[in-house]
Amino acid sequence: MEIYTLLRQFADSWMLLVLFLFFIGVVVWAFRPGSTKVYKDTANIPFRHDDKPATSEEART
Repeated sequence: MEIYTLLRQFADSWMLLVLFLFFIGVVVWAFRPGSTKVYKDTANIPFRHDDKPATSEEART
């Protein structure tokens, strides 16, 4: 069997399954319970100190 044919068959079968499972894992990880707080906190970084500058202690965290 030619190496190209072997790799092509592997990519068409098992690698497709591995990549699909990886995709499902990433989606589940992104929408896991408890991650909403982290995402909201990250999304609001530009608006944290809209009214006054951050103190030096706040800037470190």
